[in-house]
Amino acid sequence: MKAWLRGSVVSLLALGASLTGCGSASEDPESIQSEGDLKKEDTGDWEPKPLAWCKVLTGETATAECGTLESFDLSACDAESFDAVDAQGVFTLHNVGDDIAENDNASYLSAFRVLPDGSTFVNGIRYTESRFDSRTFYFSRSRTLPNGQVSRTAFVGCKARGPHRVTGCYASCVGGVPAYQDTFEAEKVVRLPGEGESSGLPLVGEGTVSHGIAADVYVTHGHAYVAGIYQGPMGPGGLHVFDLSDRTAPRLVKSIVLGGDSYWNAVWARGNALYVASLVRGVLVFDISDPANPVFQRNFPGGPSLNVHTLYGDGDRLYAMSPGPTPQTLIFDVTNPLEPVLLHRHQDPSVDPTVASYPHDATAQGNRLYVNHWRAGLLILDVSDPLNIVKLGEYKYPYATSHTNRVGVFDGRTIAFEGGEDWGAHLRVLDITDPTQVTLIGEYRLTPGVSIHNMELKGDRLYLAHYQHGVRVLDVSKPKNPKEVAYYNTWRETDRQRGIIFHDGAIGIRIPGDGYVYVTDTSRGLLIFPEL
Repeated sequence: MKAWLRGSVVSLLALGASLTGCGSASEDPESIQSEGDLKKEDTGDWEPKPLAWCKVLTGETATAECGTLESFDLSACDAESFDAVDAQGVFTLHNVGDDIAENDNASYLSAFRVLPDGSTFVNGIRYTESRFDSRTFYFSRSRTLPNGQVSRTAFVGCKARGPHRVTGCYASCVGGVPAYQDTFEAEKVVRLPGEGESSGLPLVGEGTVSHGIAADVYVTHGHAYVAGIYQGPMGPGGLHVFDLSDRTAPRLVKSIVLGGDSYWNAVWARGNALYVASLVRGVLVFDISDPANPVFQRNFPGGPSLNVHTLYGDGDRLYAMSPGPTPQTLIFDVTNPLEPVLLHRHQDPSVDPTVASYPHDATAQGNRLYVNHWRAGLLILDVSDPLNIVKLGEYKYPYATSHTNRVGVFDGRTIAFEGGEDWGAHLRVLDITDPTQVTLIGEYRLTPGVSIHNMELKGDRLYLAHYQHGVRVLDVSKPKNPKEVAYYNTWRETDRQRGIIFHDGAIGIRIPGDGYVYVTDTSRGLLIFPEL
């Protein structure tokens, strides 16, 4: 999740799932062929263009206060289409600015919720006016700024594309004048057609965190350590410790919060050391020789404030991915687990410094590190010498949000499973056998309004933490054709604080080899399933 990077631009109504399916290519080969035979075109996750044909009237054409329903020119819209819309519920939202071709940041994500009485909340903020009927889809919010001017933000639907999807226009007005306009698409969060709570993946046990949003989990010493992040009404993040003596009823035995530091997004362990990624203090190290009572030791590498977002351990190496203040990957020697030694801070020279990109996550295997570098895509690095890291190859696509990956070998070829975190983001299957010629060979897509967050690969099973679509288990024995074999829908609209963020639902996943799959859900906390 990258809530710390996004602005708080308001967003609009999202509408429901229209795409289903879980396959990729149409063929079903018995083995992986050469990349030249299987290369697929990658056009990105969404098309950079206006999403609707409406706008706020200005100048002499304006006949109503900016941001009111009457102030929008809806002459090119299809009002009759809204008769089929099911407006009540939670929606995910994608806004795209008219300047998207020149401004890489003119695309942003959010969520909103419409209650049975029509009350509407965008990112948890109440909108003061709403109207949903057979010809209208509209909500707005007015407030008085410190300088006395009135600010109004508004969303209006232009066309409904079925009961669960709407496109329309957004406007932000100050003092009766449009300050910003763009277009949006919204998708209602619903289960995929024909799905129930689960298929082939029964829930073993569940444990709730006491505060914050559950983000990541690591299992060791008979305990599950859940890292949490701050989220408004849900409170501060922290570290939550669950005793796993009875996996049908994991027991919360301790929660830890450090003052002024409430955004802990990732967790890893080696020996009696537990590592936690902090938004402001780098890597926090805890002694877990007494597993139920982690004791904070110190933060690494020390010095100025440092945002570490994710962690990945490989033997005596610990990799810490930092978005800022400088986008870099920190490499630690953890031969002595409680005393990490910083070997190097790697800032990849191939990444355009003018592009909003940063290392988000990574997977290490042997001497190679596969870094998800957001807009710069998936980077393949030789890290055999941490002081002389060599880039071997990359894979990127238009408006990339390369977010997470896992790597395995199938039929003698090295395959990377890459997931983005954006509107339309999905699983990409990449042949990286030759890192200088990375090839897209397969894909797995669900609905555009829900993306993947994390994944784990065990043999020929790929487990996805797929936000509002819960946990998805794929058979990837034939990598170019991922086949869904099980699922569990963790997201329920009745859970606490649903619909206040785009990134909502199954978020973290870990498979430690004890026969179980451990998942974190932003609202429900820790969930335990059998490994398939």
